[in-house]
Amino acid sequence: MKTIYLDNNATTQVAPEVLETILPYFHEFYGNPSSAHSFGGQVAEKVTEAREQVAGLLGARPGEIIFTSGGTESDNAAVRSALAAYPEKRHIVTSPVEHPAIRSLCRHLAKQGYRVTEVPVSSQGELDMDVYAKSLTPDTAIVSLMWANNETGVIFPIEKAAEMAKDKDILFHTDAVQAVGKIPINLRNNAVDMLSLSGHKLHSPKGIGVLFCRTGLKFKPYVIGGHQERNRRAGTENTAAIIGLGKACELAALRMKEKNPRVRHLRDKLEKGILEKVPHTKANGSTAPRLPNTSNISFEFVEGESILLSLDAEGICASTGSACSSGSLEPSHVLLAMGLTPTTAQGCIRFSLSVYNTEEEIDFVLQKLPPIIERLRSMSPLWTGHQRA
Repeated sequence: MKTIYLDNNATTQVAPEVLETILPYFHEFYGNPSSAHSFGGQVAEKVTEAREQVAGLLGARPGEIIFTSGGTESDNAAVRSALAAYPEKRHIVTSPVEHPAIRSLCRHLAKQGYRVTEVPVSSQGELDMDVYAKSLTPDTAIVSLMWANNETGVIFPIEKAAEMAKDKDILFHTDAVQAVGKIPINLRNNAVDMLSLSGHKLHSPKGIGVLFCRTGLKFKPYVIGGHQERNRRAGTENTAAIIGLGKACELAALRMKEKNPRVRHLRDKLEKGILEKVPHTKANGSTAPRLPNTSNISFEFVEGESILLSLDAEGICASTGSACSSGSLEPSHVLLAMGLTPTTAQGCIRFSLSVYNTEEEIDFVLQKLPPIIERLRSMSPLWTGHQRA
């Protein structure tokens, strides 16, 4: 049975071009890039090239790119650096729909005495900019807002939010893990101070990420040790993954204009087909600016976990939300913040596409999904009660 993978916001397949690029650095060119000999030096040259490729995708300078282990470390490093650099400031501004890498960190910091303000979102997942403006105070050390939501794909007005923070001399960080490679980003043209990305969201290996840190920023390293990354992140470089991330960023820059409209077409076809074929469904965040690949659908009167199991039996991979919250029995904090009831939130499925999905795969999902929902609803007490009403 063929696997139809529609869970690309959780992780992506490594692009064939990326795999081909990195393989020699596991067994042939395995030198340490920090070594003084030429065997390590040739690896250091490839790391430098990768840094330039990442910077090229972001519109950044190579020296502003810090390689990390992934988005979670990058998020933690950004927030903790701001708090260490400005210890007199005890306030953090964020939102209630952030990834657990920020949300859980902020809750942890709140227990240590920091004040955390979560700017609310609308029923479509859009940030309340009036409340945001009022949340910025002289005591604010950092703002951390995601560029695009991992569950709904809703895009925040990050450029505007960063400019508002800059006007008040407040550091601004964005978790852009889902946005990089899907929408154009040019850090030369905005006021973002720090940005996080994760390689496995854009077809490079897991275990590699980046923290962009703008030139001139007062930065306090999170991982202490050796001199790597210009003393900003210690530890021997994950060279194969770094080189793979560089190649993936190069591919993303080349493909964005050509591939993303096609991905959006497939996403829209899937979403429209579901809403037309399956009654009592709604696309969450559909009227807000969204990533081209993401659709979050509410299926009333049925549980999301049951839908996933039935889809999986047909070889279709999707999710109920963030992979980092998988296994939790709690409804999605993102959807609850958007005003969905716990019952409705537990009946939501996220479909997230990539450049490797096809028209035929979408047709197959639209063939299999409606009878799955019909069957599950026939066994649901909620559906029976609705029918009687």
